[in-house]
Amino acid sequence: MIRIEKMTTKHVGRVIDLKVLPEQQRFVGPVVDILALVNAQIRPYIICDQDEIVGFFILDTVFSQSHDFADIHDLGLRKFFIDQAYQGKGFARQALQCLDDHLVEEYARYKHIFLTVNCLNTAAKACYEKAGFKDTQTLYEGGPSGPQHIMIKSF
Repeated sequence: MIRIEKMTTKHVGRVIDLKVLPEQQRFVGPVVDILALVNAQIRPYIICDQDEIVGFFILDTVFSQSHDFADIHDLGLRKFFIDQAYQGKGFARQALQCLDDHLVEEYARYKHIFLTVNCLNTAAKACYEKAGFKDTQTLYEGGPSGPQHIMIKSF
């Protein structure tokens, strides 16, 4: 059973050990760099299958400050990934379903969640679409690996 929970310092060692496939690395970046983004407004979460950490993401409560297509009542889903050893087992889809309930409970003052996904990362885009994210049909050009689809979901 997949669940999401807030990452704490006790999880850091296991989170740093998470890896994506080499061809996915350009879309995610090094985990230590991701953890450097974390602060009171950019919050880390782990994706767990029983006692195993199988993935990670951050929720950005100030996403609109760095993305002009979002407003103050919008969250950003960033750096979402599943460890390479657990990919292809439906964990991403299940985690995104768990996220819906979490957002309603913990982030009720927000209206939407945005994400950007690299145009070359077709598998991730398809996964987000299956989870209810809609492509806005506009591109974000500020990504480090090229243009990205802007996707949105209401909650």
